[in-house]
Amino acid sequence: MLRLPLAVFLLLQLLQLSSAAAQTADSLSTDRLISYTFANDAFFRTDYYFTQGMTLNVVLPVFSKSPVNRLLLPGPAGSVLHHGVKLFYDGFTPLRIQDDTIRRGDRPYASYIYATLYRTATSAARHRRLTSGLSLGFIGPAAGAKGFQTKVHELIDAPTPRGWDYQIRNDLVLGYEATLEQRLAAVGKVGELIGQAQAAVGTLNTFAGTGLLLRVGKMNPYFQNLGLASRANRAGLQQLQLYATGQAEARVVGYNATMQGGLFNRRNPYTLPASAIKRVVAQGTASVVAAYGGVSFRTSATWITPEFRGSRSHAWVQFGLGMAL
Repeated sequence: MLRLPLAVFLLLQLLQLSSAAAQTADSLSTDRLISYTFANDAFFRTDYYFTQGMTLNVVLPVFSKSPVNRLLLPGPAGSVLHHGVKLFYDGFTPLRIQDDTIRRGDRPYASYIYATLYRTATSAARHRRLTSGLSLGFIGPAAGAKGFQTKVHELIDAPTPRGWDYQIRNDLVLGYEATLEQRLAAVGKVGELIGQAQAAVGTLNTFAGTGLLLRVGKMNPYFQNLGLASRANRAGLQQLQLYATGQAEARVVGYNATMQGGLFNRRNPYTLPASAIKRVVAQGTASVVAAYGGVSFRTSATWITPEFRGSRSHAWVQFGLGMAL
């Protein structure tokens, strides 16, 4: 995998930064959270590349008992810990889904489903958060994207996708990722600038990246919780939140199985060669969030630079609903 040493180095650096203060008086949050997102590019009148996606995220204290936590990174001393499971489903297509043959030089059809078991360790005093997770799932026809997209297009009277028989074949998704976030600046309670560093090593994606997150509006501090809190943990927090965020990211890409195929099953009808992959990709996301008590709604628009040679930039919209139980 190209650029693998860079991603491994960044993961090791995150481990070194966090382990020095890892073993003192961490506390387990009692928050119980659930959120769902749906993303699609149809809102920009396109139907290609990243074309649809969903996530389901569940945070429960009981997940702290998972043996997977032994593999996750410790956080800053005295952190508040949240444990969760996040399910991902995404689908990708070439520029023209009406073609019933392989479009050479275009993006392959691909879809995956996987779960990430993760832990966040947040120090409100240091304005710092470390998130690490282990991912397991599969890429390929077993994800069901052919039937899902075909049915959706039938319901909305859109063109039938005809190339899913040439999608990336079934293969294992196994990966490890970590993200370190640190507040860089704040303007009272109405503005925050947060720096982010991220790395992932795995059979689906291998990359290293960095970014900035800007939050502006009526909101609770970013490092106070995960955006929402259960009723028992809302004392002193604003009930009503209404704010906007802007996020800019850049990644150095080592491997992307949705374009290059999985690492174990090489019997794919069509993949892009490593030489076609854009090794530096930038992405920007603008969001508006409205929340009251234990319920939040988010709408986002994301733009990404070309991911392979000869491709276009792309954009999509995402809607998210979150609840504290």
